[in-house]
Amino acid sequence: MAYIMVDVESDGPIPGDYSMISFGAVLVNEALDTTFYGQLKPISENYIPEALAVSGHTREETLQFNDPKKVMSDFAAWLRRNCQDRPIFISDNNGFDWMFVCWYFHHFTGSNPFGFSSQNLGSLYKGLMNDTFKNFKHLRKTRHTHHPVDDARGNAEALLTLKKEYGLKIKW
Repeated sequence: MAYIMVDVESDGPIPGDYSMISFGAVLVNEALDTTFYGQLKPISENYIPEALAVSGHTREETLQFNDPKKVMSDFAAWLRRNCQDRPIFISDNNGFDWMFVCWYFHHFTGSNPFGFSSQNLGSLYKGLMNDTFKNFKHLRKTRHTHHPVDDARGNAEALLTLKKEYGLKIKW
């Protein structure tokens, strides 16, 4: 199995009414050197300035980003090149990240290479610790910058730590 750590930046809370502005993906392995970065042109006139500001981009900049169909097609091709079997989607907030990636894949390519499920890094950590109040974020090495590749890499580092130091049984 290939675990793909994903992070999404958007200009609002839900896909369709708002837009995924950018996303990053990291193939989880020891090197963490296989990445994907996509910047997507907005699909809606709607946006929340405060949500967009988190991405570090202006609305004017995002209007120059790439066509979402091309970005999602490129991401699907990247997944095919880097995954021997079905990729496993994992993120630190899969409720948010998953809904954007899943919606965009189905809307722009007709299918989702990840299938119909995703994994949540935070929930995995809470289960390993037997404590729903625990947070994994101290395990990141890469600073959380809101650049989605940095954030996905930091989360992938935390997942590697769960394997190495906490005995998580996981294969990639």
